[in-house]
Amino acid sequence: MAGRQAITGNPIPAGHPAVPGHDCGLCPRLAEFRRQNRLTFPTYHNGPVPAFGTLSGRLLIVGLAPGLHGANQTGRPFTGDYAGDLLYDTLIRFGFAHGTYDKRPDDGVELLDTRLTNAARCVPPENKPTPAEVATCRDFLSQEIASMPNLRAIVALGTVSHASTLTALGRRPAHFAFGHGARHDVRDTVRLFDSYHCSRYNTNTGRLTTDMFRSVFAAVREHIDRNG
Repeated sequence: MAGRQAITGNPIPAGHPAVPGHDCGLCPRLAEFRRQNRLTFPTYHNGPVPAFGTLSGRLLIVGLAPGLHGANQTGRPFTGDYAGDLLYDTLIRFGFAHGTYDKRPDDGVELLDTRLTNAARCVPPENKPTPAEVATCRDFLSQEIASMPNLRAIVALGTVSHASTLTALGRRPAHFAFGHGARHDVRDTVRLFDSYHCSRYNTNTGRLTTDMFRSVFAAVREHIDRNG
């Protein structure tokens, strides 16, 4: 585990192009939904959720969007809902995080050599950002990627994240078919790993099992350890 860095916060300073403001109005539908949620859930984060982890990391994980009662509540990606239960357990198991995940942003979990973000930073109605909203938010994802000089692996959770990540990398999604466990060399030093999203729906329906999810991160661990 030599050379891994632990960090609990977002090291990009306010005003950096990878960080949308708390009152970002680029997507009117999402801004209106955020306004409604601030009235209904005034103690929630209710804003674009910043990435979590270190910019010097070799692994970036790209999800879809914050959950209403997950990251939209806590302000930390994949924190507060079932997707986080499976993701953080898996990250800890394969040495990409340590601590005890307790669905709170102050639970002390530290990411190791890893950063978490989403294709869309704001919670969308019915957990479904529109293609235009994902495209608008892609500038922030592009800046995240550009700000990670040691990047070696990206895990895309689901087809939307897969396509948006490829586009952010300047690749055509049609040339890289999504499939759980698929691997794509997208740059000389960067490999994209695909996984079904670790949502409760996917696990309840059997589309994604714990072993299937772990197998993706086992491959990521091997790739990163082999390529430095």
